[in-house]
Amino acid sequence: MKIEAYRSILKQYWGYDDFRGIQREIIESIGSGNDTLGLMPTGGGKSITFQVPALAKEGTCIVITPLIALMKDQVDNLRRRGIKAAAIYSGLTREEIVITLENCIFGAIKILYVSPERLSSELFQTKLRHMHVSFITVDEAHCISQWGYDFRPPFLEIAEIRKFFPNAPVLALTATATPEVVKDIQDKLNFKKHNVFQKSFRRENLTYYVVKEEDKRNRMLRIVQRYQGSGIIYVRNRKKSQEIAELLQRHGISADFYHAGLDNATRDRKQNEWMCNQTRIIVATNAFGMGIDKPDVRFVIHLDIPDTLESYFQEAGRGGRDEQDAVAILLYDGSDLRELRRNHELTFPPIDNIRKVYNIICNQYKIALGDGEGRTFPFRIGELLKPAAMNMVALYNSIKFLEKMGILFLNEDGKSHSQLSMSIGGEQLTIFEDKHPEHDEFIKLILRSYSGLFTKYVTIDEVEIAQRAGISEEETISLLHKLARMGLWSYSPRTEQALLTFLTPRVDEHYLYFSPDLYKRRKNMAQKRLDEVIHYVESEDTCRSQLLLAYFGERRSKACGKCDVCRKIHKEEVGRKEFETIANEVKRAADTGIKDIRQLVIKVSEKYTQEQVVKVVRWMIDSEQLTIDN
Repeated sequence: MKIEAYRSILKQYWGYDDFRGIQREIIESIGSGNDTLGLMPTGGGKSITFQVPALAKEGTCIVITPLIALMKDQVDNLRRRGIKAAAIYSGLTREEIVITLENCIFGAIKILYVSPERLSSELFQTKLRHMHVSFITVDEAHCISQWGYDFRPPFLEIAEIRKFFPNAPVLALTATATPEVVKDIQDKLNFKKHNVFQKSFRRENLTYYVVKEEDKRNRMLRIVQRYQGSGIIYVRNRKKSQEIAELLQRHGISADFYHAGLDNATRDRKQNEWMCNQTRIIVATNAFGMGIDKPDVRFVIHLDIPDTLESYFQEAGRGGRDEQDAVAILLYDGSDLRELRRNHELTFPPIDNIRKVYNIICNQYKIALGDGEGRTFPFRIGELLKPAAMNMVALYNSIKFLEKMGILFLNEDGKSHSQLSMSIGGEQLTIFEDKHPEHDEFIKLILRSYSGLFTKYVTIDEVEIAQRAGISEEETISLLHKLARMGLWSYSPRTEQALLTFLTPRVDEHYLYFSPDLYKRRKNMAQKRLDEVIHYVESEDTCRSQLLLAYFGERRSKACGKCDVCRKIHKEEVGRKEFETIANEVKRAADTGIKDIRQLVIKVSEKYTQEQVVKVVRWMIDSEQLTIDN
């Protein structure tokens, strides 16, 4: 298909005249049937690269993403534009999933979003075989790499579903990946040949600062008073997000807090008020930001050091998406680095601890050996603290490690439907009904309405039951709870909280296998990422932008000239006026024919100290005012 056809779709549905950055190259590549990896920084317009060719090609584009909140937002946005889109994720009823998949089979859906945990389900794979799939998009593709910072085992299933559609290409997209992860993504997705399109991660309008400050909160207040406009302040934990928001409010600054512990309605309200500038500053944990595309964020402040440069780059990159000037400021003190190292150790709990936590979780939800696969439960980590006899951080990291091993999945942004399963049957059920005739009609209504109750948990709808029974929803819920207490059935009401899904059948904890070699390699990789963060924070002689770009493989970038390191070199160690004079002397010496860099420094050092000249020459090379051979 010619580029004009893609432009026409872009104009019709999004109102843009042309593509930007590397969008066109990616679209043409996937449109030609090539496996394609696109590396685009946060805010670079990744969604356009699969949504446009999805409309241009016959069939359904399957988009695999771990970000449930993001897929809901994108489906809503696409539907508002008149594009047929749908999503499948944890919490939908089986009936809702079946209807969505059959709509795809009959060609009624152009773009289907799916969470990676759904890929291995028998229902999904059965229906998938009957679909006409145009291509498969893998968003947040770094999650497939075991050497990435956010590995998710369910992503490994993607290569398996490719077998159903040997002619459907794969489009992998990510905003952050090191060269090692870039190669691993393509290998894990079975690319026919390596094919990468990469936009430079350089952000000309975003200036990075790292500031060592013992009184971080007062420094933060001065910053938000200095910089006008909308901002984000990132903190490590939920309690601190509320404390900082209240501190800002006491100083007359419009602010609110956001974290994963809030219910969905509250989070949506807070996010919308900030998006619409009713709230100036949002103070948040790293739960905030995925899918947020507010263009006019003027500053992003980190009051705690992030665990990886990948997460820092993504969070800082939410500033200045309108391409106007913005700042990303990381504040730290001496204790922050010690805490960062301590958290690293806690992230890799002893294997015996992980086995113990697994056993406690299975017992908590009464999962029998060989059972549990695919079952989802409302999850409250606080209920496990006492039986686990460990602190919250160690407990949480044990759960996250079980998640990385593909044993269970913790959805911290969850929403579940009500579920019911019969606890008794046969003769016991008859005896129960005889003893409690006042409930006989209600019990029979439930049994007529839902099949499979005697063998598994079934999703139910209290509103629908209430209408059929001719009573209120409140009376229905009360009756369901009452009969559960009487031992008739097990009832889990709908909830908006974290959800825990068992991805594999329960095994005896002693047979829960962890490869010591894989454990060690993952810990070493995490240590390497931690060392890079500490190097970034402590570095005083390399441009912040250059440090970040080098981490992502761009090793020949020029200095930004604006960050704290550049300013220090430019202003403090060599005064601005003196700096410019030395730079002009260097240029004149080069123009006279001196090509050896050492001879150049010696020549100019006749008037200035060699240390000053070296700093200026190094600066000129970094900013590409001088080019050198080897």
